[in-house]
Amino acid sequence: MRSTKIVTSFIRNDDKLLILKRSDKVKSMKGLWAGISGIIENNEEPLKRAKIEIFEEVGITEDKITLIKTTEEMKIHSPQYKNHEWEIFPFLFESKNPTIKLNWENSDFRWINVEDLENYETVPSLQKVLFNLL
Repeated sequence: MRSTKIVTSFIRNDDKLLILKRSDKVKSMKGLWAGISGIIENNEEPLKRAKIEIFEEVGITEDKITLIKTTEEMKIHSPQYKNHEWEIFPFLFESKNPTIKLNWENSDFRWINVEDLENYETVPSLQKVLFNLL
């Protein structure tokens, strides 16, 4: 079975969480809501990749985020991809009133209450990843 290592980060601002809608220009999971995600390259440190993705995808610099929590990696299977496993490295950060500047990977963003995540069509197991952090 093929495996891909991915970081998925959530940013909290007071009691709201940031979610992003994946654009039509990305290779996978188009149009689905997600955290800030990216593929871990080579033997890269997951926390380092998480911070890079936060800056690239939403324009928040490292000095404007605080790591709140991380958990053990999780293995996720997606019905879209047979014989493929996603190894998710989850992170929860805090940022006070950040300005969001989306890049091409995402087409929209929302600040939501945790319980509202079920109202969005998300990438596989996003709720499970988030609840492991809360």
